[in-house]
Amino acid sequence: MTWALGVDVGGTFTDFFAYEAATGASAVLKLPSTPDDPARAIAEGLKRLAAAGGIPAEAIDRFAHGTTVATNALIQRRGGRVALVTTEGFRDLVEIGRQTRPRIYDLQADNPPPLAPRERRFEVAERVGGKGQVVTALDDDAIADIVEQVRAAEVEGCAVCLLFSFLNPDHERRIGAAIEAALPDVLVSLSSDVQPEFREYERFSATLLNAFLQPRLTRYLTGLGETLKTAAPRAAIGINQSSGGLMSIARAAQVPIRTALSGPAAGAVGAAYAGHLSDRPDLITFDMGGTSTDVCLIADGAPTMAFEREVAGFPIRQTSVDINTVGAGGGSIAWVAPDGLLKVGPTSAGAEPGPACYGRGGDQPTVSDANLVLGRLSPVLIGGEMRLDRAAAAAALAPVMAALDLSLEQAALGIIAVVNSNMVRAIRAVSIERGHDPRDFVLIAFGGAGALHSADVAAELGISEVVVPSAPGILCAQGLVVSDLRENFVATCRTRLPGDPAMLQAVLDGLSERAAAWHETERIDTSARDLMLTVDMRYVGQNYELGVSIGEDGALGANARPTLPDAAALTRLFHAEHDRAYGHHDQSAPIEIVNLRLTAVGRLPDPGAPKTVGAGAAENRDRRPVWFESGPEEADVVDRLTLEPGQRLAGPTVITQLDSTILVPPDWYHRTDPAGNLILEHTP
Repeated sequence: MTWALGVDVGGTFTDFFAYEAATGASAVLKLPSTPDDPARAIAEGLKRLAAAGGIPAEAIDRFAHGTTVATNALIQRRGGRVALVTTEGFRDLVEIGRQTRPRIYDLQADNPPPLAPRERRFEVAERVGGKGQVVTALDDDAIADIVEQVRAAEVEGCAVCLLFSFLNPDHERRIGAAIEAALPDVLVSLSSDVQPEFREYERFSATLLNAFLQPRLTRYLTGLGETLKTAAPRAAIGINQSSGGLMSIARAAQVPIRTALSGPAAGAVGAAYAGHLSDRPDLITFDMGGTSTDVCLIADGAPTMAFEREVAGFPIRQTSVDINTVGAGGGSIAWVAPDGLLKVGPTSAGAEPGPACYGRGGDQPTVSDANLVLGRLSPVLIGGEMRLDRAAAAAALAPVMAALDLSLEQAALGIIAVVNSNMVRAIRAVSIERGHDPRDFVLIAFGGAGALHSADVAAELGISEVVVPSAPGILCAQGLVVSDLRENFVATCRTRLPGDPAMLQAVLDGLSERAAAWHETERIDTSARDLMLTVDMRYVGQNYELGVSIGEDGALGANARPTLPDAAALTRLFHAEHDRAYGHHDQSAPIEIVNLRLTAVGRLPDPGAPKTVGAGAAENRDRRPVWFESGPEEADVVDRLTLEPGQRLAGPTVITQLDSTILVPPDWYHRTDPAGNLILEHTP
C-alpha cells in the first residue's frame, strides 16, 4: 500500500489529507498550526497518521505541500536583507513605480517602501536595447565593482534586474554568476529567470520580492526536507504554486515568489475536483478559514487565472489562480469604530492565542465566538481535540454589547451579518464585476468555517444551491493530492497581427524545447505529459492584455508540437475573449500579440471520490436552540457520518464532522449525493 499525502499549512490549522490509490481509502487530520515553525505541526501530524491512521512513513510515496510561509513573510516584511543591481540610471524604478496611489481617495495611504532601500540599490554601466541588441557593453571591471558593493552591503539575497534582459539575459547571467562565485552565501535572483516578460516595474518588483523571500523559504524548505527524510523517506515532494500546480522543492527554493498564493490555489483546485465529482462545473469557491476568506470563480471546471495581482501591496506579475482574499475568518476580531459602526476584521486572533472560546488566553470578540454563543458552532471540535468555552466567548462579546446597547445574541448576529457582508462583496468582485451572474453558479463551501456561513452568503447573492465537499475543512489539503505537476514558460514577442508566422513559431519551438527538458528532468511518463498554450493579446494602444487559450481549454495533448492558428482564427478567439471580459469588441481595431505562454503539465493519478476513514466517532442525534435573524429555532444536531446518501432533510440543522460544522438554516434542505458531497438547496 502506498499513500499520497497533501498537507496545507494555514494561519490557524494545519490540514492533512491522505489517499491510498489501490483501495480508494482516505484519512484526514487537523492540527493547530505552529507559526514559529510550520514544520513542527507537519512532523506531529505525520506521527499521528502513522500511529492512528495506519500510514507508516515508508508507505508515503508522494508528499504535496501548500504553504503560507511566503505570504506571511510579505505581510510581516520578515524576509532576508536584500540588495538590487540594475542598469545605470534606473536605481529608483522600484520606488517610483507607476506613480499611482494605492487608494485614490486616501491621501495618507502610500505604497509600501521597497524591500531594498536606496543605499542597497546599485547601478552598473550596461545597456540592452528594445530589440535585444547590446547598446552599452558590460565589462569585467564593472562586474567586479558590483560584486564589491554587494559584499559591503552584507546582504542575504540579491536581485539582478537589467533593462530588456527578458530579450537578452547575457548581462544578468554574467553578473549573477560573478556574485555567486565570490559570495556563495548570497542567494541571487535574476529577473530573466523569475519573470522574463516586458514591463520593467513589475519585473523588477517580482524579482526583488523573490530575493527577499529566498533566504526564509530556503531555510524552511531545507528544514522540511530534513524532517521528511525520516517522516516520509520515500516520498516525492511537491510544493504547490500560486498557479495551482506542484513544483519540486528545489525549484520552490529558486522561485519562492511562485508560492505567494500556494494554499488558496490548492483550495480552488480541490473545489474544481469536488465539483467535477458532482457534475457541477460552474462554481464559486468560498474558502473561509481562521484568518481570511478566499473566493474564486470556476467556469467549465477550470479556475480562472490571473497574470498580475498584488500581495501585501506589492505587484506580482506571475501566473496564479485568480483568487480574491478578504480579512474575514473565524478568528477575525469584531470592533466598534469611532463612528459607532460595527466592524469585523481584518485583524485576526490567529492560531495563538486564537478566539476567546479557544481558552488559550484570547479575550477579543471574534466570529467564532459569535457562532458559538448563537448555537451554530458546537462546543466540541476536531473529534474532541478542542473544547470551546461559551462563557469566555460571551465575556469577549461584552464590549460590543455595551458599545452598541445590544443583547448578547443581537451582538453576535450583528458580527455574523457584517462578516457575511464582507464576504459577499468579495464574491461580487470575482463574479458580477467581471461579467458573471452569480445566480448561474453553485457556491462550494469549504475551509473550517465556510459551511457555517455558506447558506447566508448564497441567499444574499441569489444562489440557490451550495455544495459542501466530504471534508470541507481539509479541501485545500485534498486539492494538493489531486494537483498535477506544472511549470510555466513565457516569452515576450510583441508583434501586430498578422505578424511573422515563422518568427512566432520559432519562439514557440523554443518554449516547447524548454518544456520537453522539464518533462525529462521531472521524469514524467510520456503518457502523462501535456502542454497548454495561451497567447496574451490586446488591441494596439491598450495598456493590458487578455490571455487567449489555444485548443480546448488550452490543452494541446501529450505529444503535440505547439502551433498557433492563423491570424484570422486568432482574431476571432481574441474578439470572443474580449466580449466575455468586457461585453464588446472592435472588428476594425488592430490587434497585437504580446506574450506566448506554454505550460508543461505532468498528470498525476486521479484519486476518484474519497472514502473517508478515521473521521472520529459519530455523535448521537441531538437538538439545541440556534439563533437566526428571525430568532431562536430548535435545530437538529447530527453527525455527518450518520447521513444516508439520497436522503433529503429539512433545516434548521447543525451538521458536525471532524474538520468543519455545517449550518442548514430554515427554508433550506440538505442531502448527500453519490460522490459524498453534501448538497444544500434553498426553497424560498
